[in-house]
Amino acid sequence: MPSPDRPTIVYFDHTAVWSGGEISLYNLVTHIDQTRFRPLVVLFDDGPLREKLEAAAIETRLITLDNSVSSAKKDGLGAKDLRQIGVVWRFIKKLRRLLKTERAALVHCNSLKSDWIGGVAARLARVPATWHVRDRIADDYLPGKVVKVFRLTARLIPTQLIAVSGAVLETLDMPPSARALAIHNGTVMENFDPNATPVPFSRADGAFVVGIVGRLTPWKGQNVFLDAAAQVKREFPAARFQIVGEATFGEDEYVAKLHQQCRDLGLEESVDWLGFRSDVPQLVGQMDLLAHASISGEPFGQVIIEGMAAGKPVVATDGGGVPEIVNDGETGYLVPMNDAAAMAQAILKCFRDPDKAAAMGKAGRKRAVEHFSIEATTRKVEAVYDEMLKAR
Repeated sequence: MPSPDRPTIVYFDHTAVWSGGEISLYNLVTHIDQTRFRPLVVLFDDGPLREKLEAAAIETRLITLDNSVSSAKKDGLGAKDLRQIGVVWRFIKKLRRLLKTERAALVHCNSLKSDWIGGVAARLARVPATWHVRDRIADDYLPGKVVKVFRLTARLIPTQLIAVSGAVLETLDMPPSARALAIHNGTVMENFDPNATPVPFSRADGAFVVGIVGRLTPWKGQNVFLDAAAQVKREFPAARFQIVGEATFGEDEYVAKLHQQCRDLGLEESVDWLGFRSDVPQLVGQMDLLAHASISGEPFGQVIIEGMAAGKPVVATDGGGVPEIVNDGETGYLVPMNDAAAMAQAILKCFRDPDKAAAMGKAGRKRAVEHFSIEATTRKVEAVYDEMLKAR
């Protein structure tokens, strides 16, 4: 039976893929002070996240949402989606029953779909809810109708909103209020040990490794990275380029185009396609430089702080929340979005001046430890919970 001295926080997520927002959720619930809070994660689909949570002894429930709803893309809200109202309503009632049974003190919604579905369930159960907003609510990132509905419902449904960056907070178009604030994601610094990996650009053979990590999807800009790689290779033919990630939401056509682009650019022998990997900290640790090529403003940029935590210089596009992470010229370089030439030149700066690149890697590690640790993030989120519980 839940104890009033250890309130139950129910976390909702519509997916269990091992991806950005879900990794952040895992880091949060595994570092929350469990002497003060009881975390209970409820997933609407099965996958690697559930296995990892259970291995970490985090209470987890699987309540499966009909695939026609859970697999719908963010450009939904059309006629087909409206026909799913009955399915969603029955699911919401299941969540409401769970909140009552578990005597939930607070609800924490971790994804856009769980914001709406879990948020309504929390309202019906009269449980305060926070939406953890991990998407930029803007027309260049989401369909216009989704933006309008989200901004409206964000004022009506949740008790509290947490944005992953100041850039995301601005897109909510909310009046200034204590109920909406930005808390940067944190990472587990112990997973990254710069002292156990090569100093950036210290390889005698010049076979420097530049990597990009993330889901294979058009807005992540792997095509721009390949164009930049071709330009870098002209000056440093021994350079190697690693692409880490896979298409997780049916974007296989984009992946096929990337492989064709790689062949057209003559990069087959220089590019390593590593697919989905569970050992990203180790992979990043072996890189000389981490690239980030999103062509639409990144809401935050979790992998960027991972590169910095590993002591690597970062070359990243300057949209969204990325400038809140990277200090241009100090911990890496910021370049315009969708500009392969600018990205190539920034990478070449590091190749040509390895001492400065190594110094930027050290500065990045220092900044990551001071500003983006999971402990700092968790304490800030716990402070939000405390205020919500006081106001009940």
